[in-house]
Amino acid sequence: MPIYSSSDLDESNDHKSQGGRWFGRDRSLHSALGGGQVADILLWRNKSLSAAILLGFTMIWLLFEVLEDLPDIHEITIQESAFKWLYRKLNLFLLRFYEISSGENFLEFFLVIGALWMISVIGNHFSSLNLLFFCVICLGTLPALYEEYEKEIDHLISKGKKDAKKMLKKFDAEVLRKIPRGHVKEKKRI
Repeated sequence: MPIYSSSDLDESNDHKSQGGRWFGRDRSLHSALGGGQVADILLWRNKSLSAAILLGFTMIWLLFEVLEDLPDIHEITIQESAFKWLYRKLNLFLLRFYEISSGENFLEFFLVIGALWMISVIGNHFSSLNLLFFCVICLGTLPALYEEYEKEIDHLISKGKKDAKKMLKKFDAEVLRKIPRGHVKEKKRI
């Protein structure tokens, strides 16, 4: 049963009358995810493979986290081609990280700082394996749930955006505008 009235739905669909969908996509969720086998797995179009992947990750998590059945690290070998691929990817990642840390694009710089801060806060409360398992579960379920309940989620997002804008305007009018501002003195240049 919908949690909104039809008038609310008509008001929230004004973004769709402009031709776009939420999250900046103009095409279906399946094509936005690549349209191939990965999209089929994430959207549960291939139910047996999706379930097998989630079951496999759940079994790995169960072995490592719950039963603490750790492998012998001396028996693990990596092929040279896989190591070279990993080395190239690591170098590209470090090069990109260096470009971001140079601070040329301030928005991207602060987004990365915020993301790293959030990861550190989350990392203080969860082990890496639990966090990885949680991300796999979210990747395996959230796209399919969004595709199933797209209208309701879009309605809640638009309502949340409207409410956030109202609260920001109220905060600006009641708090920020009341802060006295003095004259800014110009710096003397030598």
